[in-house]
Amino acid sequence: MATQAIVLSWKNAAFLSLLFFAWGIAATPLSIALAKTFRIVDMPGGRKKHKGIIPRGGGLTCWIGYLFLSFVLLGIYPEMAPIATGATVVFLVGYVDDMRQLPAWVKLFFHLLASTFIVCFLPVSLPLRALLVLWIAGATNAYNLIDGVNGLALSLFMLSCVLGAITTKIGIFFPLAAMALGVFFWNFPVAKTFLGDGGSTLLGFLCMGHLSFAMCPLLVERSPIIIVLSLFLIGGVPFLDTFWVASRRIVLRKSPFTPDRGHIHFILLDKGLKIEQTLFLLLLIHGCIIAMGYGLILGKISLLSYF
Repeated sequence: MATQAIVLSWKNAAFLSLLFFAWGIAATPLSIALAKTFRIVDMPGGRKKHKGIIPRGGGLTCWIGYLFLSFVLLGIYPEMAPIATGATVVFLVGYVDDMRQLPAWVKLFFHLLASTFIVCFLPVSLPLRALLVLWIAGATNAYNLIDGVNGLALSLFMLSCVLGAITTKIGIFFPLAAMALGVFFWNFPVAKTFLGDGGSTLLGFLCMGHLSFAMCPLLVERSPIIIVLSLFLIGGVPFLDTFWVASRRIVLRKSPFTPDRGHIHFILLDKGLKIEQTLFLLLLIHGCIIAMGYGLILGKISLLSYF
């Protein structure tokens, strides 16, 4: 993993971060205008408490930005070709869903297809490939489910990227985080745009897609139980929230796909926390959970060493 960090120096990573932060800031108004033109908007009502009609333009900025980044860095990170291909499938399916609602099984099919495509390029065993397919597809959907509070999905993605860069020593995560930060200022505290399903699913896919390649040398050295626990923890708050919501709905004899305000962020807001407090608390939990996951996979946490 460290050899790639030598090719993309931290100086170059910093320059690209500034460049793609500027992209996120400057391109988002254009994507907002496009979303308004084609009526790709989010209407208030029901469990949605935002005021007014909000365009779903943030995801388009992230998708086009990632394609540009892939073009620039493809010679250094060849895995960006399959990831960009899979990310395009994920984004376009989500973007279509933003315009006209697709059945859940259709979206899940394409998420699994895109995840399977990039995992085929990993030099790992078939069982581990199957696990990573579920992990990437799970994150793709988990980031969509957690995108219920202004700035939350983008913040969690940025923190995951920063911690991923620090742990794996691969600098590509910094431009990804910087681009998300540029979009963040259009989404928080008052949302002028939402990510939409296209954008939120894209974030989850990109994060875990790149981490799959970055952590591959470590995964093949660990026991199956450690791998499963580590991957779940590295998924952070989106995985925790998805597990909580699905379990709660099943106990209540409801479909796991039934929308409600049972998500962790909604619970905190309904308890009286402000949006800034909710964001800070969930980011703190997210960072702690991910740190535990990396501690396990790196062998720095000995609590479960008997596995």
